[in-house]
Amino acid sequence: MAVILDGRKFADELKIRIKDDVNALNRFGLDVGLALLQCGKNAASRQYSLATVKAAQKVGIKIYEHILPETSSLNELLNVIHSVNSDERINGLLVLFPLPERINSRRVVNSIVTEKDIDGLGSLSVGRLAADETTSQIFKEGAYDRLYEHKFMSEPAGFLPCTPFGVIRLLERYGMNFKGKHVVMIGKSLAVGKPLSMMFLAKEATVTMCHKKTKDIASFIRQADIVCSATGVHGLITGSMIKEGAVVVDIGIKILEGGRIVGDVDFESAEKKASFITPVPGGVGPVTIAILLENTVKSALSILSPYYKNRIQG
Repeated sequence: MAVILDGRKFADELKIRIKDDVNALNRFGLDVGLALLQCGKNAASRQYSLATVKAAQKVGIKIYEHILPETSSLNELLNVIHSVNSDERINGLLVLFPLPERINSRRVVNSIVTEKDIDGLGSLSVGRLAADETTSQIFKEGAYDRLYEHKFMSEPAGFLPCTPFGVIRLLERYGMNFKGKHVVMIGKSLAVGKPLSMMFLAKEATVTMCHKKTKDIASFIRQADIVCSATGVHGLITGSMIKEGAVVVDIGIKILEGGRIVGDVDFESAEKKASFITPVPGGVGPVTIAILLENTVKSALSILSPYYKNRIQG
């Protein structure tokens, strides 16, 4: 039976340090603020929003919610973003997807100033990741603790996308080394598939990317040392597709009728073959939120002078 990759436990560990940082900033008269922007009533987005609000409140981050009706125009969304960009109370902005189909989502995300793009999905943030300008952030654990050595941090060069970064952090929390491993990534979204593939490549893994047009996906999955799936298609991966001892990371999420939350992987059959596996819920999701809060704090810290950063360092 597989070892369960407990995202909730790891997220709680991260949030202890995040709360300490928020308290330290508060002592110097600086609040930490996070804005959420949702357009419409997508159930999965709303659930993610509520979970983010709850986690933020526990660590002392102030929340500024903007919930717009489905009929809102692109202009109305951009007005909210421009307002957040200039609001000194707010250190980060999370846009909840999906947006209505008629809305140009890239125009929306690219309107967020880089220092508040704490979800790391703007073109500048993604481009810097692709150019290996920000991948140094994934080499800081023993080492990730250095994120909390505030004198080390300056203006953020760009934030890494939270879900992919969370996957890397969670796997390494359980002692995994990616060098030379064959990773099969299912899903090529800009939010997960593409950036996660780039992070694994930076860690010297061999990456195969599959998507909905890939023929015979099962044949690729059977070759994988690490399988990561982010499609939202329930039951896409079964235990018969998993190589004995492979690591299975389920990043997909789907809410069934009745409110049950499921992922891409048939957990019961896959657990019997895998060495490690993430549950849904309770796997990648909580870590994603913790990374989002961590990035928000980093954004807040970036506006302090070195003198105050060193004083917070203590």
